[in-house]
Amino acid sequence: MERTDLAELLQPDALRLLDEVGPIAGTADAARAVSRLRAAGHAPGLVAAVVGQAHLRAKAVAKFGEFASGMLFTRAGLEQATRLNVAAHHAHRMRGAGIASVADLGCGIGGDALAFAAAGLTVRAVDADEVTAAIAAYNLAPFADAVTVAHGRAEASPLDGVDALWLDPARRTPGHGETARVGAADYSPPLEWVFAAAARMPAGIKLGPAHDRDELPDGAEAQWVSADGTVVELVVWSGRLAREGVGRAALVLRGDDVHEITGSGPAEDAEARELGEYLHEPDGAVIRASLIGEVARSLQGGMLDPHIAYITGDAGVTSPFVQSFRVRETLPAGAKPLAAALRARGIGTLEIKKRGVDIDPAAFRRRLALRGDDSATLILTRVGTRRIAVLADRVA
Repeated sequence: MERTDLAELLQPDALRLLDEVGPIAGTADAARAVSRLRAAGHAPGLVAAVVGQAHLRAKAVAKFGEFASGMLFTRAGLEQATRLNVAAHHAHRMRGAGIASVADLGCGIGGDALAFAAAGLTVRAVDADEVTAAIAAYNLAPFADAVTVAHGRAEASPLDGVDALWLDPARRTPGHGETARVGAADYSPPLEWVFAAAARMPAGIKLGPAHDRDELPDGAEAQWVSADGTVVELVVWSGRLAREGVGRAALVLRGDDVHEITGSGPAEDAEARELGEYLHEPDGAVIRASLIGEVARSLQGGMLDPHIAYITGDAGVTSPFVQSFRVRETLPAGAKPLAAALRARGIGTLEIKKRGVDIDPAAFRRRLALRGDDSATLILTRVGTRRIAVLADRVA
């Protein structure tokens, strides 16, 4: 989306047309909407803008729920926006630390700023991209009494009169559509400036979950966040936004359920042991936070292999920080003997999970030529240099 496209979309008639069209989920529906709007005499550029936004609104429901129907997006902005339920946890921490005002530097389309304003904070939102800043201003208009939005660079933004910073450095090339990831050395604003700002003021810094842990600032709290099984971000908290004694944290959100495990630093590894009656796969946030050992001990288990993130044990317990499986048996790891074993057991529906082995689960499933009425989970991994296949059932 370019500036001229946005200007056309922000006209009252265009916004009314967008509301009338409603969210458009599929390409077939989009094509029908284009034909209908063109037949009604609307200009091609307006039709493209409206249908494009209607499609983005449909995609945005996963992140913003019912609020998506009243928001505007760019494709890149939506992909990089914080999910609203995750942003609500950021806002809750701000309020809990006594923060009343925050500068959101790199606000994007306004996802975090929405949550901050809804929590009663005063927000000064800034984005370096003019179109993105304008979209953020539109999305944040319901909170106009508490939020100001400006187009500008984070480094040049005045910080007087705010209690804390929310910093979301751009980790992709500029643009509103297809963008590419860049290395940490090319973030904007630069990480050196971001970390220095966070050393001066209480701050939350949103980073990609795979960010190098050794490059994080000393004395800060690193919190990895998982939402419905996907690790979505790493937040580095500083000043009074960092909790005393917490160096690492894994926040796990599953629907409306919230669970967190914390540690002063990386947890001591659990010892390796033989495959037991249960196999547990730690949540990705737990793995990123290096807290697997703590979770393993809570499950009375050990590592199946010292270098692979599977926990095993004999205790019939589970945890919100893992997916648990009851082991049926081990089977041959090769495709041909494994296929014969699965057919002999009547397994026609198979979930395939893998760690430490280089396979494509979809292609491997085709090679198994499954037949039968039973279902199971197949876990492909290795112990040392030996590949193993574990047939198991999920534990609720």
